[in-house]
Amino acid sequence: MGTASSLVSPGEVIEDAYGGEGGEACEIPVEVKPKARLLRSSFRRGPRVIGASFKSTGSVELEYAAEYERLRKDYEIFRVSKNNEITSMQKKEAKLDEENKRLRAELQALQKTYQKILREKESALEAKYQAMERAATFEHDRDKVKRQFKIFRETKEKEIQDLLRAKRDLESKLQQLQAQGIQIYDPADSDSDDNHTTVTTAGTQCEYWSGGVLGSEPSMGSMMQLQQTHRGPEFAHSLIDVEGPFANVSRDDWDAAVASLLQVSPHVSQSLWSNTVRCYLIYTHETKAELQTFIQTYSLRLRRFCEGLGHFYLNVSFPEEKAAVFAAERRREMERSSVCVLLLKSSVSSCVVEDVEEAFVKTPDARPLLLYLRTADRKGEKEEVSTLSPATRDLLERVNKADRSAKLKVVDHAGSVEEGAALIFSQLERIIKQELLGLELEENGVVEEREEEDSGDVLWDLHDEQEQIEAFQQACGAAARFSFQKYVDRLNDMVAAPPPTPPLLVSGAPGSGKSLLLAKWIELQQKHSPNTLILYHFTGRPLSTSTDPVLIIKRLTVKLLQHFWSISGLSMDPSKILEEFPRWLERLSARHHGNIIIIIDSIDQIQNAERHMKWLIDPLPANVRVLVSVNVETCPQAWRLWPTLHLDPLNPREVKSVISTECVSVDIKLSKDQEKKLEKHCRSAATCNALYVSLLARLITHFSTSWTLDRTLQQCVMCQDTVSLYRLGLKVALDSLNSDQEKHIMKELLCLVCASHNGISESEVLELFPDLTFPALISMLHNLERLLIITYACGLIRFQHSQACEGVNQEFLDGDKCRGSYREKCIRFFSQQLEQDRVTWRVADELPWLLQQQEDRSKLQMSLLNLFVSQNLYKRGHFSELLAYWQFVGKDKCSMATEYFDALKEFEKTCESEQSMSRLANLYETLGRFLKDLGLLSQAVAPLQRSLEIRETALDPDHPSVAQSLHQLAGVYVHWRKFGNAEQLYKQAMEICENAYGPEHSTVARELDSLSLLYQKQNKYEQAEKLRKRSVKIRQKTARQKGHMYGFALLKRRALQLEELTLGKDSTDCAKTLNELGVLYYLQNNLDAAKLFLTRSLEMRQRVLGPDHPDCAQSLNNLAALHSERKEYESAEELYERALDIRKRALAPDHPSLAYTLKHLAMLYKRRGKLEKAVPLYELALEIREKSFGPKHPSVATALVNLAVLYCQLKQHSDALPLYERALKVYEDSLGRLHPRVGETLKNLAVLSYEEGDFEKAAELYKRAMEIKEAEPSLVCGKAPSRHSSSGDTFSMRSPALPNASR
Repeated sequence: MGTASSLVSPGEVIEDAYGGEGGEACEIPVEVKPKARLLRSSFRRGPRVIGASFKSTGSVELEYAAEYERLRKDYEIFRVSKNNEITSMQKKEAKLDEENKRLRAELQALQKTYQKILREKESALEAKYQAMERAATFEHDRDKVKRQFKIFRETKEKEIQDLLRAKRDLESKLQQLQAQGIQIYDPADSDSDDNHTTVTTAGTQCEYWSGGVLGSEPSMGSMMQLQQTHRGPEFAHSLIDVEGPFANVSRDDWDAAVASLLQVSPHVSQSLWSNTVRCYLIYTHETKAELQTFIQTYSLRLRRFCEGLGHFYLNVSFPEEKAAVFAAERRREMERSSVCVLLLKSSVSSCVVEDVEEAFVKTPDARPLLLYLRTADRKGEKEEVSTLSPATRDLLERVNKADRSAKLKVVDHAGSVEEGAALIFSQLERIIKQELLGLELEENGVVEEREEEDSGDVLWDLHDEQEQIEAFQQACGAAARFSFQKYVDRLNDMVAAPPPTPPLLVSGAPGSGKSLLLAKWIELQQKHSPNTLILYHFTGRPLSTSTDPVLIIKRLTVKLLQHFWSISGLSMDPSKILEEFPRWLERLSARHHGNIIIIIDSIDQIQNAERHMKWLIDPLPANVRVLVSVNVETCPQAWRLWPTLHLDPLNPREVKSVISTECVSVDIKLSKDQEKKLEKHCRSAATCNALYVSLLARLITHFSTSWTLDRTLQQCVMCQDTVSLYRLGLKVALDSLNSDQEKHIMKELLCLVCASHNGISESEVLELFPDLTFPALISMLHNLERLLIITYACGLIRFQHSQACEGVNQEFLDGDKCRGSYREKCIRFFSQQLEQDRVTWRVADELPWLLQQQEDRSKLQMSLLNLFVSQNLYKRGHFSELLAYWQFVGKDKCSMATEYFDALKEFEKTCESEQSMSRLANLYETLGRFLKDLGLLSQAVAPLQRSLEIRETALDPDHPSVAQSLHQLAGVYVHWRKFGNAEQLYKQAMEICENAYGPEHSTVARELDSLSLLYQKQNKYEQAEKLRKRSVKIRQKTARQKGHMYGFALLKRRALQLEELTLGKDSTDCAKTLNELGVLYYLQNNLDAAKLFLTRSLEMRQRVLGPDHPDCAQSLNNLAALHSERKEYESAEELYERALDIRKRALAPDHPSLAYTLKHLAMLYKRRGKLEKAVPLYELALEIREKSFGPKHPSVATALVNLAVLYCQLKQHSDALPLYERALKVYEDSLGRLHPRVGETLKNLAVLSYEEGDFEKAAELYKRAMEIKEAEPSLVCGKAPSRHSSSGDTFSMRSPALPNASR
């Protein structure tokens, strides 16, 4: 609002325009509405315009007062509102403070609650872990008690069995003496064990473990052992223990027979000496050009080819001008050579004649031979022949005359030198592939290179196996200068002790002869106990592959699994491998027909042996023995309580014998003073050590121009231990070399061997030292080998003893200070091979290990990311080693997978050709399997699917490698429990395999096993059993056809040896040999030859012994089995009846041979439908088993079931029921209520009740049977009863040992 006073000042006169009187202006408040213009003008400066309007008469003060009042009111309103707002905000703040306090209190309460819950959780987890630990301990104790009880039961049953056998033998002899009209035979006139059995009581030394004379080759009769051990109903009456492995024709004994033969002949001649293709080249100065062209142009190709297959290749040649100097080396290399090539033109030297005489004339069948004859021109044969010198012509005539088998390959060439070298390469390549490495020829004559393959799904290293075989053979072949007989006898006594038996300890100082003793004892056991399964492992120096505990146990497990027709895939997890080995051992011990011995040499050298060999302290099965050797100084304290055989130092007489024998071998005679000096020196334990004395003898007899006998002897007596004596030996070896360069090379070579992981090969040495000639290298290595410094193992140069390595370490490496530089040299060498794409097993073995020792993590990771290095390690079963490298780098599983995926993607960008795509598919498959073993199932699918896609695109959808991808992918789905996907893939893989190989191939059996296990996981037991039986039939047939590697080759060799013994006059020995020949030919499926020899044996025995002799019954029994095999049942029945009649009259009523014939005749009656005639035979077999084993033995229950089944077939259900019930009770009492035999018997009872109309009882019995079946461990395909085993894959082992047939 405004007032009039705002228009004029107080006291100002305003004239009236209308003539009125003037007067003072009064402050008259007039309410007017202020206008914006007037208000704005009131603030203008300058002269005012005096108007006559009413507005100009208002008071200014009045206007200000009004404005002030208005502002005051506005302010008061504003103040009140703000105060209200502040009050409200203060109230809100107070409220928020209260809320905050409340929330803080709640938060503190929640934190306290959380801490309390966390503590409760931790305590609960701790309690859980403690409970799990207690449960595991309880389970372990329970298993331990069960095993102890099982061992106790088996021990007592064995004692009862021995007593019953003794009783049966005494009754048999008494009946033979008292019976009238029965001829009493002289045991000396018979070759059968039917009349003279051996009684062995418990606790005494039995023939199973008996030793023998060193170096004696056992006859077939010496392998006939009687000792029978209870192993369950399947082996109650096997004649292999009674009459030997080749005395009776039986397909059931095929596995035991061949395994026995493999044990009898452990030293199988090999075409390759120590894993090396050694090509011995004999040439003259006229053909030197061809030789040089061949070596420069083609030798590397042969070397690459052999390296790709895991072998070494080496050219062996001696220059003609220096050949006479290396005469001894030439002879030795000739013996080791794999193939010999002779290059001739017109003339020959005396050294060439000597070599040709040795290789081509004296031993033409020892190795493949190739003759390259360079003719002058092509004018005619007469001119060509006329260019040959008389000596050359005479030599060729003798070579041609010696080549009776026409195996000599001749290359007659008249062209250029390059063409001649190409022809030599072509023929030599064919020989190596076809004759040495056993690769097959295609129809067009081209040798087909074998694809890289695994032994099914189990990955193992053939080099490790060959290394062990060579170590055993070298120890067996070593000439022992002192007798081990006293130790052998004590070992026999310790091993023959009644169970339970802890491991046996062979202790001694380093070099005391522990390895040699074990090897000799193994050889004796293999000869005299052919049914004993012996597993051995000889360790090398510390940190080598042979001391890796996981690889050792994995190799022993694979050796066990070779005795199963088919098994589940062996876990690659290191902890599971160590955990499942004793379970596999227990399974095999229950079914193996014989005893099992496990021998581990120098077990204290194994990395963390006490932690990884915990199974040694658990009770062993009754028929299992474990022998381990240890250094007396490093033996763990817990093992010192085991029964121990300690090897003492040599006594003075043995020391003198060792030294004198060595001196006599090199025609050196010591003087009396020298003998006294040695006798005075060798008095302490260290100087009477077996290795010390052997090395001392070698040094004394070492020929050297700079070391006389007196000087050598004087230096030797100053050495008080083996290491110092080795250092002296190194000095002697150095002084025997001709030049400083050779001395330097020898030092470098030994230092490189010391720095390497597993040693170095000869070809690698020649590549590392280009100036070194082959003759100089061979001479150097021979001196070192003779001085017991080095040896060969799988083609690698290694130290013969750990003391030799220590001597080199002290003499040349300054106590391990310089070892790093030599490791760097090895790293550069193998890295160069890696850069050249030469990824061999040597690179994979050495390079990562060397980088790990040098702690170079970046380079180690780079080497591991080379896909072919990792693939090589994985496919050879070094899974644990690969994991250890990645853990050292610091990568976890997921990081490893990511790294490999990235590397594979980069590699895939470079793949264009079909061959590279095939390699890419292999890499993807390997990665998938690797991830599956790591437990990364979701990540394993992608690489396996990619591998499948590549193979289907690059090869063919029906190619066998596609089936391999499908099989591996299905295995992942099985682990993932996606059974539907897995089943479809397995069926698809099986269809491809059947189309590619036929319905009876081993790959088809593998898919059948996988499907069987898959169905079992889904509780489809009938389908699983059907597939399993089909798989077993395929594997049995495949094994008989192929002989599982070299089983038939050994059978044929043994048959040829026996044929040479049948040319003499009629005798019991000749008749026995003819019988064995018939059995051997039967096992080879040569039934015609088998019939011929068995008939001859029968006729000779009838002439020599008479028609009623038990040996004639043996021949009749074998002929009957042969006729039964040929489906000639009438003839078989007649022969079985004749054999049964003879054995009934000549043998005791409960003799095993009689039971054997009864069994097979009853089976024949049953097969022909003559069930009534089979009943009395089954009843008699039951009676024999009751007398032999007692009424509560599982074998008696098996006989009861067999008889009950026969009664059911005859519809005599009332007679069958009590037999089933009695068998069920025996099985439950002896084997346990959850044993598979109990389930089978319950199922038979259910069928019987169903047929009799008692459906309720049948359903109850069948339900019990199925509960046992579901609770039964995964025995389809032979899965080990381990709750940790999760592999769903199966495999078929291709191995030297033949698996046992399912009984």
